[in-house]
Amino acid sequence: MAQKTFKVTADSGIHARPATQLVNKAGQFSSDITLQYKEKSVNLKSIMGVMSLGIPSGVEVTIAAEGNDADEAIAALDEVMKNEGLGE
Repeated sequence: MAQKTFKVTADSGIHARPATQLVNKAGQFSSDITLQYKEKSVNLKSIMGVMSLGIPSGVEVTIAAEGNDADEAIAALDEVMKNEGLGE
């Protein structure tokens, strides 16, 4: 299992457009990928799941991946988080 924690820096948190970018990128991998916020964990390949978390700015989230391409998935999602200005 690979995982990385991010601090959400986008003023509007993780809203629809950047959430879609994350979901699309996660969908390119065969690993099981989750997004964790507070005590909730959702499938990062589900836009409804991601949006249901209502992630605001200034909080920490963890992306975890388990499978044969987990490391590559985390690296790619890290790039999306940074390129979209979502977190660091």
